[in-house]
Amino acid sequence: MFDTGITGFMLLATSLVMLMTPGLAFFYGGLAGKRNILGIMIQSFVSMGITTIMWFICGYSLCFSGNALGGFIGNLDKMFMHGVDLNTPFAGNPKLPEFVFMAYQMMFAIITPALITGAFINRVTFKSYLIFLVLWQLLVYYPFAHMVWGGGLLAQWGVLDFAGGIVVHATAGFAALASIIYVGKRRDKESVPNSVPLIAIGTGLLWFGWYGFNAGSALDVNAVTGLAFLNTDIAASFAAITWLAIEWYLVKKPKFVGLLTGAVAGLATITPAAGFVSLPSACLIGIAAGVICYVAVHLKNKMGWDDALDVWGVHGIGGCLGTILLGVFATKAMNAAGADGLLAGGSNFFVKQCVAIIGACIYGFVFTYLMLILINKITPVKVSDVEEDMGLDDSLHGEKAYDEGVL
Repeated sequence: MFDTGITGFMLLATSLVMLMTPGLAFFYGGLAGKRNILGIMIQSFVSMGITTIMWFICGYSLCFSGNALGGFIGNLDKMFMHGVDLNTPFAGNPKLPEFVFMAYQMMFAIITPALITGAFINRVTFKSYLIFLVLWQLLVYYPFAHMVWGGGLLAQWGVLDFAGGIVVHATAGFAALASIIYVGKRRDKESVPNSVPLIAIGTGLLWFGWYGFNAGSALDVNAVTGLAFLNTDIAASFAAITWLAIEWYLVKKPKFVGLLTGAVAGLATITPAAGFVSLPSACLIGIAAGVICYVAVHLKNKMGWDDALDVWGVHGIGGCLGTILLGVFATKAMNAAGADGLLAGGSNFFVKQCVAIIGACIYGFVFTYLMLILINKITPVKVSDVEEDMGLDDSLHGEKAYDEGVL
């Protein structure tokens, strides 16, 4: 009944997306100051445990089971995977077991809240982060996953998001902006990355895993799968070189961290459009990502927002840009299940994409800010000045990333 090739490919894609969370931990861990390496890395790894538990209990059901509240969220019919057995096919592709689809989508749920952590590095208590991790998924991620991918409100309206420009990057990016405004600036804003090689390892794992993130979102093995795979690499490459060129021109030196950051910006930006646009469009999306995300990072600095690891500028703005450009470049010639964008006469689709992304950004920002206010009434969100000066590795976790006596 099930296609072994498709099932095997989707298990591989699931594994690739799972690898992205440790990759993100390495990426953020390298960017962190030496006293906060473990503090930021544990926030990614703990999501792998807590999110998996939540996904099994109710997360999958709330995202992909029926409609509740007018299509805003799913229902609880599939709590604990009730009614799903080894022979249950995935409704979107009967050649695929639903168990595999459940596992694949779980990896998206794991990495999305972890993306936010780079913004408030070394300023948030671990206890408050754990509460945040649970509430943010229930109140932000699950509704948008359902509305866009679970047959909910936005899907019914005709909004498209191939692999997470709205659901993952925009919501996380603007949640990050709300977080940094709430917790304020770091006391030591001059903290420099402790390990550029670690950033490079993290980027490599993210780039590699992103093939599963985007190509796997075809939920099949066909030409669209190959299109999404190639578009992912093209956009990342064009964005990386664009960022490198801009920085080289402005600061007179080619920066390795800039090249790596540009690649991630390109990956985030192509995500919503990967299976809906042509290869030349992916080139333009990559160039736009390199320029706009670079400008966003510098705007953040000018505004005084202490987004330590540029989550808003790279993921938030990248997700928004990709969703809007999907509304421009999408064409049914590339994917009959997609839509025609602005350049193909689809002005209505373009407007829907713009409205959806604006709504997602506002919702993600407002609910995150209100959530932090609520959490702070339960337990302090911000660490004390003493803990921040000491570094969270030692003050909160009692561990150090490196034996400095040996080094």
